Amino acid sequence: MHHASIRTANIHRAIAFYEQLGFTVCERFTTGYTLACWMEGLGGRIELIQIPEPHPAPDAFGNEHYVGYYHLSFDLTESTTDLPSWLSSLKERFAEVSRQQPEQVAPLKVLLEPTQQMIGNQVYEVTFIADTDGLPLEFIRVLSPS
Repeated sequence: MHHASIRTANIHRAIAFYEQLGFTVCERFTTGYTLACWMEGLGGRIELIQIPEPHPAPDAFGNEHYVGYYHLSFDLTESTTDLPSWLSSLKERFAEVSRQQPEQVAPLKVLLEPTQQMIGNQVYEVTFIADTDGLPLEFIRVLSPS
């Protein structure tokens, strides 16, 4: 996959959010009349596009009847030894940055605290957070090999 595209109400806040997750801007451009960029990190690339006069995003995580793209998922198996510690550190980082730059970064919104989930014959550790527009992001670790 080349990239996943995310429409955002405020590209500057979205960039600041994804930078806290370890992404960096690799290209800035416009798509017709609006700002956009590519960011790379966590083994992938995302595209952020600022939407003029945005409407709120649907609640893909909380609405069990929602149909459409659900979330992006990032594999942290090689990056961290456990999700609870990783998430705790991430919450602290967001809290500190939001104290310093409250207009740019909000405290982290956790949608699902780290939990274990059996998928097929593997056990995974998963957690979900919301980005600046409330879109769900999943972080996953393999706990048991197949």
